Amino acid sequence: MSWELPPPDLFRSFWMGGFECATHRNHLGQRLDMIAGCQHDVQAESDYKLLSGVGIKTVRDGVRWHLIEQERGQYEWSSFVPMLEAAKRQQTQVIWDLCHYGWPDDLDLFSSEFPERFARFAEATAQVVKASSNDVPFYAPVNEISFFAWAAARNLMFPYAEGKDVKIKRQLIRAAVHAMAAILSVDQRARFVFPEPIINVVAQPGRPKSAKAAGEYSESQYEAWDMIAGYRSPELGGRAKYLDILGANFYSTNQWLVFSGARLVWYQDPPDPRWRPLHKMLGDVWKRYGRPLFLAETSDVGAGRAPWIAKIGDEVKKATELGIPIQGVCLYPIIDRYDWGDSTHWHNSGLWDFEQDNTGVLQRVLSKDYAHALCEVPFPLHFSPTS
Repeated sequence: MSWELPPPDLFRSFWMGGFECATHRNHLGQRLDMIAGCQHDVQAESDYKLLSGVGIKTVRDGVRWHLIEQERGQYEWSSFVPMLEAAKRQQTQVIWDLCHYGWPDDLDLFSSEFPERFARFAEATAQVVKASSNDVPFYAPVNEISFFAWAAARNLMFPYAEGKDVKIKRQLIRAAVHAMAAILSVDQRARFVFPEPIINVVAQPGRPKSAKAAGEYSESQYEAWDMIAGYRSPELGGRAKYLDILGANFYSTNQWLVFSGARLVWYQDPPDPRWRPLHKMLGDVWKRYGRPLFLAETSDVGAGRAPWIAKIGDEVKKATELGIPIQGVCLYPIIDRYDWGDSTHWHNSGLWDFEQDNTGVLQRVLSKDYAHALCEVPFPLHFSPTS
């Protein structure tokens, strides 16, 4: 069967770039601002231009709520408007993350005020975006609700609410629903993206009864999407129309043993029979929801980047051959990022790494192996000698 890349539909480019934009407090209590830490705040225009030069016209980026609303109900947009204008000048389509794990210091996640205040912030953001452009706006109201709830309930990020996974998840769903209603009151054209990890949890060897626990854990990956759609816990306000675009986040760490947490090895030869191919996982999502779907995050680190993206390319090709209409693939992060718990440790996970010059500027340096691999996938990017 011959294969062709699906024609553009939702996004301006099939390959997309994601800028790490987490703003939470890490396990040490330190407030992160990954956009500033990678100097993307001051290099946004050159970053968008860099991506455009290799054919990436669509990106994921962040609106930093904690900087914009430092006083309740007072919005200061200097951290956002320059990025918004830079995207417009470079004709870059942006999916704006409104809550990427962080919120203003004076706000309690568990308070009744949280969904309402997030909605007001989302509405104000939508007004700024609408005033800047006639383009259809794209928003990711709350990033990775499932992972967010899991991590915060294990004291890995604020609010360090041990054991409160369900309570956190439900509150984030409420907030997202309130935010979408507020945005639609400003602009009925708005589209909504919900990035969530897709996972495969397998039974522990020698423990047959662990299969049930593994199956339940794997099934939990759908809870947030089900809640947004109102299929589950409709009292939270979810509605089918809110489950607009699904973003499947998939890394090499997304498959593991249920109790030990030991990761399945993706590069093993012969392949581990327990490793579930990505095209089948995407097929599960498509069959369950039938909603627009794209790979919203994927990457590996160091020397693993090139073989990982080659594998992803093959898997996405297989998915499209099976009739699954994948809308795009987002390289996340597109430029390197440092570790949430150690700002001196860089992951070497981007298409561009960093090299600090003598003035302190983080210069973007193309990973040649990664770039070469992207030239060899079934739907290649094209790099010039000066990329």
